[in-house]
Amino acid sequence: MPTEFAVDHARAQLGAGALAFNRARSALVRWQQFQLGWLKAWPADTPLRAGETVVVVARTFPVWWMNAARIVYVVDESTDSASRHGFAYGTLPGHVEIGEERFLVEWDRATDSVWFDVLAFSCPRHFLTRLARRQVRRMQQRFRDESTAAMRQAVINASAAPYQPRRER
Repeated sequence: MPTEFAVDHARAQLGAGALAFNRARSALVRWQQFQLGWLKAWPADTPLRAGETVVVVARTFPVWWMNAARIVYVVDESTDSASRHGFAYGTLPGHVEIGEERFLVEWDRATDSVWFDVLAFSCPRHFLTRLARRQVRRMQQRFRDESTAAMRQAVINASAAPYQPRRER
């Protein structure tokens, strides 16, 4: 991978067992990891299918950014040792970054643990993201932290309201 690409990886345990995996999978299909108040996926009912386009809408201060991405592959596999469900999308022209991001929930049957895994690589495309690279990196970390919290909340209580992030100051 070229050196200008930043690689981000976050992996967090969401719970244990089939119920936790099914709740996490359902949350992923409903794009709950994007329901963060300052960031959302639109339309929120975009099917997880290769070729589908979704727009990630993010607010930075008073400005809303629209960033289009296309699902490039879907993971839906189950073996005796693990089940995995997820997808990856790649950025489209007009997105402020160039890259790809994968979201995966995994049930490791050997340990009975359920995990949420986010893997991304990106570099600035828009001149403002080049200028504000540190701020962009902080926002990417905030997204990973809050999307993980949203997924944990979804597993804890599948009927609860979507995760409510901290308020902007």
